[in-house]
Amino acid sequence: MAAGPIPGVVERLLLARYETGGGTGLVAKAEELFAQQVATWPRMRAGVEALGTARLKALDCGRYTAFLQFNPQRIVSTAARTDAASIRERKCFLCPAHLPDEQRGILYGGDHLLLANPAPILDHHFTIPHVQHLPQALEGSLDVFLGLAADLAPHYTVFYNGPRCGASAPDHLHFQAAPRGSIPAEQLAGLARASDAARTIGAAALRVPEGYDRAVVTLEAEQAAQVGEALRRLLAAARSVLGGIEEPMVNVLAWREGAAFRTVVFFRSKHRPDAYFREGEERIVVSPAAVDIGGLVVTPVEKDFQAIDAPALRGIFREVSLDAGLLRRIVEAA
Repeated sequence: MAAGPIPGVVERLLLARYETGGGTGLVAKAEELFAQQVATWPRMRAGVEALGTARLKALDCGRYTAFLQFNPQRIVSTAARTDAASIRERKCFLCPAHLPDEQRGILYGGDHLLLANPAPILDHHFTIPHVQHLPQALEGSLDVFLGLAADLAPHYTVFYNGPRCGASAPDHLHFQAAPRGSIPAEQLAGLARASDAARTIGAAALRVPEGYDRAVVTLEAEQAAQVGEALRRLLAAARSVLGGIEEPMVNVLAWREGAAFRTVVFFRSKHRPDAYFREGEERIVVSPAAVDIGGLVVTPVEKDFQAIDAPALRGIFREVSLDAGLLRRIVEAA
C-alpha cells in the first residue's frame, strides 16, 4: 500500500521509507540505518560497544545447548516494571514524540518505524514499533509481522513478545529483529524428530519438539499467509483451552528460509520465575522474553551469570512455560 501523510513528529525521524513486499531492499536500508546511528548517536555507539564486551557462557542442557549473556546494560529492560500503574506513570519510550533527538528510522509500510536498538542483546538488533500508541497484540498484526520476516529475509529473524511475557512496552505495539542464527531456538524448526508430535493446520506443517524444557510448537509452510492462518488457529485454540479473553502468553520467532516460512511459538504460563521476586542474594534477575526463552538468556547481574547452571536454567524454562498437557490440548484443538 502507498504511504499516506504522516505526522511531522514521525517525518523528522525518517532516514528512508519502505513499502511492504518491496523485495530485498529493506536489509540494505536497515544496515545503512544501523551504520548511521552508530556514527551519529553516542548512546547507540556506547550500546554497541557494551555488547562487544558482553560475556557468554554455554550450558549443556541435554538435548540442547543454551547460553547465558552477561550484559549489564540490559538491566533497564530486564527489570522493567510492566504493571498497569507503572505504565500509566511513565512516558512511552516507543512513541515517536518521545524518541531521542538523535534517533532515526525507516518508515515501514506507512505505519511502523524500524529503529536501531541502542541497548542491544544481539548485533544489529532492531525494534519496530507502530507509529501510533496501540496495545501490544499479535493477531491483528500478523500480516505485518510475517511481511517483515519476508522483507528482511534471508538475513534476519523477526520476533514478538506478548504483553504479559516479555514486552517491556506492553502498551505499545512493536516487533523486533536480529540476524538469522542469533537465537538458538531457530534450530528447533530443523531438529524436530519423526517421533515428535506432528500434524497439519491447513497448508502448514506443525510439530511439537520434545525434550527442550519448554512448551514449543514449530510451524512451516511455503507462503506467509499459510503460516498466518495456522498461527491464528493456534492462538484461537489456546484462548479456548485456557479460557481467557486476553491474548495467550506467547513469544514467537519468524523467518523465511529458502522457499519456506518458519515460525517457532513458545507458550508461557508466566512472565518471570519466582526467584525474580526474592530478596537479597536469593534474587535471580532473569526475565525471559523471546530471545531468552529461545536459548540466549540475558543476565544483567554478574552473580546470576556466575551462579546459574544447566539444572537451574532448565528449571526456569519449565517454570515459565505452559504445562505439556495444556499444550497438547491446544494443538489438538487448532
